[in-house]
Amino acid sequence: MTQIARPVRGTLIPCFVFDSDRDLGRYVAHILAGIIRERNSCGQTAVLGLPTGSTPVGIYRELARMHREEGLDFSQVVTFNLDEYFGLEPDRLQSYHRWMHEHFFQHVNIRPENIHIPDGTVALEDVEHHCRQYEAAIHQAGGIDVQLLGIGRNGHIGFNEPFSVPNSRTRLATLDPITRKDAASDFFSEDNVPTQAITMGLGTILEARKILLVALGEHKGGIIHEAAEKPATERVPATQLRGHPDVTFLLDRAAAGKLKDVATPWALGNVDWTDSLIKKAVLWLCDQTGKALLKLDDNDFREHNLHQLLRQHGPAQSVAHRVFRWMMDTIEYHPAGREHQRTICFSPHPDDDVISMGGTLIRMVEDGHEVHVAYMTSGNIAVFDHDARQLADLVTEVNRHFGIDHEKSPQLENQVLHDLTDKVPGQPDSQAVLDIKRLIRWAEAKAGAMVCGCREEHLHFLDLPFYRTGTISKNPVGEEDVRLIRELIERVNPSQIYVAGDLSDPHGTHRVCAEAIFLALGEIEAAHGGRPEVLLYRGAWQEWATHEIEIAVPLSPSDIQKKRAAIFRHESQKDSALFPGSDSREFWQRAEDRNRHTSDAYNQLGLPEYFAMEGFVRWKGRPL
Repeated sequence: MTQIARPVRGTLIPCFVFDSDRDLGRYVAHILAGIIRERNSCGQTAVLGLPTGSTPVGIYRELARMHREEGLDFSQVVTFNLDEYFGLEPDRLQSYHRWMHEHFFQHVNIRPENIHIPDGTVALEDVEHHCRQYEAAIHQAGGIDVQLLGIGRNGHIGFNEPFSVPNSRTRLATLDPITRKDAASDFFSEDNVPTQAITMGLGTILEARKILLVALGEHKGGIIHEAAEKPATERVPATQLRGHPDVTFLLDRAAAGKLKDVATPWALGNVDWTDSLIKKAVLWLCDQTGKALLKLDDNDFREHNLHQLLRQHGPAQSVAHRVFRWMMDTIEYHPAGREHQRTICFSPHPDDDVISMGGTLIRMVEDGHEVHVAYMTSGNIAVFDHDARQLADLVTEVNRHFGIDHEKSPQLENQVLHDLTDKVPGQPDSQAVLDIKRLIRWAEAKAGAMVCGCREEHLHFLDLPFYRTGTISKNPVGEEDVRLIRELIERVNPSQIYVAGDLSDPHGTHRVCAEAIFLALGEIEAAHGGRPEVLLYRGAWQEWATHEIEIAVPLSPSDIQKKRAAIFRHESQKDSALFPGSDSREFWQRAEDRNRHTSDAYNQLGLPEYFAMEGFVRWKGRPL
């Protein structure tokens, strides 16, 4: 392994952790490139088993770059895809056939006859024969050299759902409800997700000579823990990989977060007791014992395998008081200070600002700071069709009533109604519909921010180009995205900026937006020799763990009421959001529950009791 990867101790499958998804993607791409070059030098084919989805995108982009810039030759490469939805034509937006060509095949010189993807349009009575042919083609190619895998939240690999037979072959499989829920955003509704798919079997996968399973994001942490550390079970298909002689899990830090060597490394032997690890261990001990920090004693440390910490930094009262002071120092009523400052909150979607840090926005405005909010994307794909239809009707009727612009408004109404009526389930919106939906999110964002006290002239709608695809799948960050962000930062010249660090966002938009901001900050620092302070917030999808929080802003009941009112202004996301993710609660409920949970955690540690709190982490220039 290279220095960018750290081995994980104590797992039942070899696991390696990378600092960022970019490092991971480059690493895997170079493994594949090495095999391709070796086979090319011998005049042989390299046979790759490939997945789809957001996880391998970085790998495919790096392979395409290596082909474009380094001459990596794919002409002798043969590929077999893991799966395809049953009943989807190859040109459908959600088809894996289309996805693979758009994200990879059209960017390299692979021969069309060397590409194998299950046919989702084969007649039901011919599926079994088609699957046997797929298996035969793999055998004829000499077997798969490297099989890339992702992993579902329920542990599926390919579409081998829980309780799949370990020796199963390529077949038609019924999709698990969790799998269909996770795919809902791609199809614009769970109702549109197919119920079946053709997939390589577990037996087929296990015959590959080398297996690399890649996982990114906090939402994969739980299932990675089960797959790599808990007893093997058919309920978690990924645990069946343990019998393979050459299998490796490659993870970013978020996906590895619940493995013992990451979550509780002291339980596996000697560790280097840094301040951050001391803080994490002592707060963990409070949780295990149910005691406040200043009530811990030496026996608590000994009984929970923290002898080493006690021996090096004890006694208990000393180390506990040290952590108590650290936690007290995180409490900050005035996160931007008391002197007049300019701040920018970068909001990936039009509602992340008020959901995740609405209370802090309120506090900064009350403290007299000039608070700017930058909405990075339009969020238009997350608006229901009926909301767009309603607005088109309203605009037309208002114009008719007041005698305004009779010529254009009927055209708008007719175009939107026509496009929505003709829309096939799972089909992306037309530009006219996207424009209407963009206006809905714009108006809601403006209303929500103004509830927090932000001034209209300090609201910036960037509408970054990477997002403008009209689908869930987004383009990579480009120079124009970075330029727009940099120009805003340089124009406002803030002393402090807030960035979404919530990597559980199921669409990956938060991750892409953070990447663009950090690239812009890198340019600014290189040009000016410094950059604003950067604080990372969470809340829409997950909250910071207590040991991670560096700034905790206390909120009063009235702060929470005002924050709730601001979230309620996002009416298109109220009651039932189009893409709610795996959390069924409304966004205002998630936010309040997480803010109350943070304050409760502080209270249980013996710290001052508050009604609610919003937590932040300082960005130190390291990758997310």
